[in-house]
Amino acid sequence: MELTQVILGPVVTEKAERLKAAGPHHTYTMRVHPGATKIDVKNALRRYYEADVESVRIVKVPAKTKPIQKGGVMEKRQAEKKALITLKPKSKPIDLASFEVPN
Repeated sequence: MELTQVILGPVVTEKAERLKAAGPHHTYTMRVHPGATKIDVKNALRRYYEADVESVRIVKVPAKTKPIQKGGVMEKRQAEKKALITLKPKSKPIDLASFEVPN
């Protein structure tokens, strides 16, 4: 997989912000490509953000649907894949605004 397409963006929720600030090990939550693996996420972070990654956990969030009239189904939330990334204690924090593709 192309490493520039692995990370789609951050997850901005209260729980994600609390995990980012808690303790010596900062845990970042990011949306990733549905075909991305833990190794792809780790390599993309190392290459483009110069972050030392300790662990990567992947969570598949299923779509949320609601039944509507005449047997139809309305999708309220699309399915997505998230990665919980824990950095090593001496790693610099990830700044998502500083994404640079090296030549």
